[in-house]
Amino acid sequence: MKVLKTIIKVLRNKYLVALAVFLAWIIFFDSRDIFTQMDKRAELNSLLESKRFYENEIATAKKQLSDIQNNAAALEKIAREQYKMKKPNEDLFLVEEP
Repeated sequence: MKVLKTIIKVLRNKYLVALAVFLAWIIFFDSRDIFTQMDKRAELNSLLESKRFYENEIATAKKQLSDIQNNAAALEKIAREQYKMKKPNEDLFLVEEP
């Protein structure tokens, strides 16, 4: 009975009730609630990870472009490996791995 009286006394305090309603509204019902913020944070982390990946790819492509422009052997290697080009009177065998 004593616990029930203390609960009723707390519920009669309009400031605590208003604070509880405000916190519930902010946490669960607002357009910037906790769940939305967690989703946005996960999306941000995913975008940052893809940004790092593409920055690495750009650096690799720039290095490869520099090699192609400055080294004829690198140009021939890329032409043979990536574009499957061959010299005249030369046979090309492609081996597929299982």
